[in-house]
Amino acid sequence: MPAMSVSQDFYSPYSHGFARVGVAVPHVRVSDVPFNTERTRELMKQASSHGLSLVTFPELGLSAYSNDDLFHQNALLSAVRDGIDRLVADSASLSPVFLVGAPLQFEQKLFNCAVVIHRGRVLGVVPKLYIPNYREFYEKRQFTSGAAARCSEVELNGARVPFGTDLVFEAEGLQDFSFGVEICEDLWAPIPPTTYAALAGATVLANLSASNITIGKADFRDTLAQSHSGRCVAAYLYAAAGQGESSTDLAWDGHALVYENARVVAQTERFSEDEQLVWSDIDLEMLVQERMRLTSFNDAVATHRERVEAVRRIAFDVERPETPEGGWSLHRAIPRFPYVPTEPARRHERCFESYNIQVHALAKRLRSTGIDRAVIGISGGLDSTHALIVTARTFDLLGLPRANIHAYTMPGFATSSTTRENAHALMEALGVTANEIDIRPSCMQMFRDIGHPFAEGREVYDVTFENVQAGERTSHLFRLANHLGGLVVGTGDLSELALGWATYGVGDHMSHYNVNASVPKTLIQHLIRWVIDSSQFDARTSEVLAAILSTEISPELVPSAGGDGDAPAQSTEATIGPYELQDFHLYYITRYGFRPSKVAYLAYEAWSDAARGTWPMGIAEDQRHVYRLPEIKSWLAVFLRRFFQFSQFKRSCVPNAPKVGSGGSLSPRGDWRAPSDGEATVWLDELQRNVPDEESQQ
Repeated sequence: MPAMSVSQDFYSPYSHGFARVGVAVPHVRVSDVPFNTERTRELMKQASSHGLSLVTFPELGLSAYSNDDLFHQNALLSAVRDGIDRLVADSASLSPVFLVGAPLQFEQKLFNCAVVIHRGRVLGVVPKLYIPNYREFYEKRQFTSGAAARCSEVELNGARVPFGTDLVFEAEGLQDFSFGVEICEDLWAPIPPTTYAALAGATVLANLSASNITIGKADFRDTLAQSHSGRCVAAYLYAAAGQGESSTDLAWDGHALVYENARVVAQTERFSEDEQLVWSDIDLEMLVQERMRLTSFNDAVATHRERVEAVRRIAFDVERPETPEGGWSLHRAIPRFPYVPTEPARRHERCFESYNIQVHALAKRLRSTGIDRAVIGISGGLDSTHALIVTARTFDLLGLPRANIHAYTMPGFATSSTTRENAHALMEALGVTANEIDIRPSCMQMFRDIGHPFAEGREVYDVTFENVQAGERTSHLFRLANHLGGLVVGTGDLSELALGWATYGVGDHMSHYNVNASVPKTLIQHLIRWVIDSSQFDARTSEVLAAILSTEISPELVPSAGGDGDAPAQSTEATIGPYELQDFHLYYITRYGFRPSKVAYLAYEAWSDAARGTWPMGIAEDQRHVYRLPEIKSWLAVFLRRFFQFSQFKRSCVPNAPKVGSGGSLSPRGDWRAPSDGEATVWLDELQRNVPDEESQQ
C-alpha cells in the first residue's frame, strides 16, 4: 500500500488499509416485494451514513425466501424487477456496493441471484451454483443452478450486465478491495465457488443466505464461515434471513456474520425482533500480507491456474467515504495485549498451551542429551522466575528430583533486598538446590584487569560496568554446568530479544537452551498469574510468585544514589519503553509487516482511551495506562531503531528455543531472518512523515 501524504487523514481507517463492510437483516413479508424493497432501502441509507463500502443482504430478500411455488408467479417476478429498479435508482446517491437477493428469470430458467448494485447501476448478477434438494429443501422445484446458464451476460431492466458464478468485482480507488459472491448452499459444498474468487485475488467473500435454523445448525454454519474465511485468507460476509419469513415448516434466527481470516469481527443478535445492520473495518492490507507470506496459498493459485484465469474481473470506481467532522473511529476491537486473550477461557487455553510447549520442549532437550541436571540463574525477576517454574515442572514430568535443578542467585552491586529475598524464597518453595554466589569480587577483578575507573573507587556506571556483571553471571553458569554436568537454561524473553535488551556473547544473551525466547514479556506476566490461579504449585510458591509480579522490572545493574537498596534502582521501561506498548509494536511489525504509521494508528485506537475495550486479568485499575499519540510515536521510534538497526546481530546467534505462539519467534532458524547490518531509515522516515506530532482534538 502506498504511503500516506501528510495531508491525508491519519484518523480514518481508510487511510490504513481498512474497508468498512457489513451485513444487513431487514424485516420481510412473504411475497410483499414493495415492503421488502422499502426495508432494504432504509438499511442501504443507514449503511451509507456509516461509511460502509459493501453491504450484504439475505438470499432472495426482495421476495422473501419462503415463497415455494409462488416463485413461478409472473406477478411476483415482475414486482422484483421493479424493486431492483428502485434500489438501483436510490443507490446513485449512496456510497456502498449493495448485494441484494432476488429471483430472476433468464433463458427460460429461474435463477436464485445476487444482484450487485453500485452508484446507480448493476455491476453484475451472480446465480446460485449449488441448489439444495434434501431434507427441508426443495429448491430444485423452483430454481436452476447457475452451472446450467448458457449466457455470460443478461439483460436486466434495459441494461446488459455480466452474469455468472465466475465474477470478481474490483474497486478502483480503494486499494486491495475486491470481492466475490456466492449464495447459501454454495458454502456447504466441498469447494465453495468463492474459493476461486479468493485465488483470483478477491479479499472479501460474500454469501447471501436465508439459512433457516434448527438445533445445532448455528454452530455448524459458524464453523463453515470461519473455516472458509481462514482457508481463503479473506473476509467473509454471511447474511441470513430473519423476522418475517414464513413459519409454515421452518424457523429463522437472522444470524449474520462477518469474519476476517477465521476471526469473527461482527455478528448480529440471533432471534432478534428488530432489523439489524452490523459492520466492521476489515484489514485488507493484513489479508494481502498474509497471502504474500503463505506459499501454499500461492501454490494453490498455480494449481488452479485455469480456473483462476477464467475469472471475469468487473472493475468499478469507488470513492473513499468522506471523513466526518471528528473523524471515523475504527469499528473493530484492537486488543491492547495481542499476545494475551482478554476472554478468560481463551486466555486459560493460551497459557496452558504456552506453558506446556515450554515444558515439553525442555523435556525433549534433556532426554535427547541424556542430561539430568539443570543450571539456572535466578534474579527474583519475571523471566528467571518463569524459566525456573517451567524447569521444575519439566523435572516433575521426567521423574527427576527437583534437587537436580541447581539454581543460583548472584547478587551484584545493585541487587535489591527485595529481589534477592524473592529469589531465595522461590528456590526454597520449589525445593530446588539453592545457591548464592556474590559476583562482586570477580567483577572487581575484571575491572582491575581492564582498567575500569570503578576499580579505583570512582562511581562510573557506564555500559561496561553493567555488562561486566551480566557477563560474570553467565560465565559462572556455564562453568557450573561443566562442573555439575548440567544444562544451562536461558531466561531472556522475546521482548528483550526484539529490543536488544541483553548482554551479547557470554552474557544473559547466551545459554544451552532458552525456554522463554519466543514468549513476550506481557505473556510471561500472565503465564505467572495463570500458574498462580490454576494452582500449578503449592500455596507458598504462589505467594512468592505474586510478590515477584508486583516488583518493578529492572536490570539491577546500577545502584541507587543514596538509596537503601530495598527496591530496584533502575527501571527497564524508562529506558526502552513500556513493555505493554512495545509488545504491541513488536506484534504488528513482525507478524504482519505493517508500516509504522499504521502500527501507531492501531496503538492509538487501542491505548488512547482507558475506558475502551477490556483488560486481561491481573491488571489493576491504577495500572491501566493511557498512551497518547505523541508518546506512542516516541516509543515506536525507539522500537524501530533498536529492532531494525541495533539488535539483529544478537538475534542472529541465539540459542535453540521452542516457538510458542503464532505471533512468531525471532530465531534465525525460524520466523525471522534478517541481516545484522540493516538500517532503520525507511521505517523511521515513514513514521515521521505520516504520524502527526500533535494529537487531533477529535
